[in-house]
Amino acid sequence: MRIRTAAELGGRMTGHSGGAPPECIFCKIATNSSTSNTLLHSDDKVVAFRDINPSAFRHYLVIPKQHIPTVKKLQRSPEDFSLVSHMLDVGKSLLHKDAPQSKRYRFGFHQPPFNSVDHLHLHCFALPYTPSWRCIKYLSLGPLGGFIEVEKLLERIEPQITHRSSM
Repeated sequence: MRIRTAAELGGRMTGHSGGAPPECIFCKIATNSSTSNTLLHSDDKVVAFRDINPSAFRHYLVIPKQHIPTVKKLQRSPEDFSLVSHMLDVGKSLLHKDAPQSKRYRFGFHQPPFNSVDHLHLHCFALPYTPSWRCIKYLSLGPLGGFIEVEKLLERIEPQITHRSSM
C-alpha cells in the first residue's frame, strides 16, 4: 500500500499522527488529546465544541477530524460537498437544540488570510453578536476573502452534474 503525500492530497492530511502539523490545536481537539474542550458532538467525520472566545449568544465550531488547512483546499467534489454539508447539519442541529429561542442563525468560514487557525472550522452562531461590534469579524470582503457564508461555499464546491443524452 502506497501512502500519499500531503501534496498529492492537495495539502490535506489524512491522519492526525503522521501528516497534520503537531501544533494544530484543532487536530488535538479532534483526537481528544486536548482536555480543555468539551465536545458537544463527535462522529466519524467531525467534532463540535464551544468557541473559547465566543462572538455571539451561542458560538460553536464544527471541525473535520481530517486535517484540512482552509476552505481554499476544498474542491468541487462529492466528498468535500458531503463533508461541508454534514458540518452544517451538525451545527444547525446543535444550535436548534441549545438555542431554540434565537430568531437568527449564521454559519460560515473565515478565508485566508483572515483565518485564525489553519484547520477548517465552521462558525455556527445563534445571534445576536455579543458584543455587537464583533459582527465586523464576520464580514465578507469579496475577492479579498474575509468570511464566506456556508451556502456560498457549498455553491462553489458542489460537484458538476454531467447530463448524458439517452440514445
